[in-house]
Amino acid sequence: MSQVEDFLTTEEEQEVVAAIRQAERTTSGEIRVHLEPSTKGMDPLDHAKEVFHWLKMDNTKDENGVLIYVAVEDHTFAIYGDKGINAKVPDNFWETTRDHIAAEFKKGNFKQGLINGVLEAGEQLQKYFPWDTLDENELSDEISKG
Repeated sequence: MSQVEDFLTTEEEQEVVAAIRQAERTTSGEIRVHLEPSTKGMDPLDHAKEVFHWLKMDNTKDENGVLIYVAVEDHTFAIYGDKGINAKVPDNFWETTRDHIAAEFKKGNFKQGLINGVLEAGEQLQKYFPWDTLDENELSDEISKG
């Protein structure tokens, strides 16, 4: 199996998916997690932008999708938010989410890092993109892999 397939067990993946669903209960924001072996030599954030587009995350109604991108073999990750988010939030908006993920990743707790990051992202997004009864889940909550 590849490092991507071994990064999380099936049960751990489902726990991350449950965290995504929980986070999205309070925000109209759309959160996804994507795992790949490497950034293919690119800057992680630049590659996350490409993956964001490839996953069609830039097609949400409010332009409020968030991608937590992990390059497993490169031991790196990036958080990328759509332009609707970036137009409303302060420059350091993703730092807290990044710090929650990094703290657990450094300890080898990848599942918990992703869960903490997803929940923090949802909490932060709620302030700018609160959930509304008319909201619908526009993107899959499943972890994608490349």
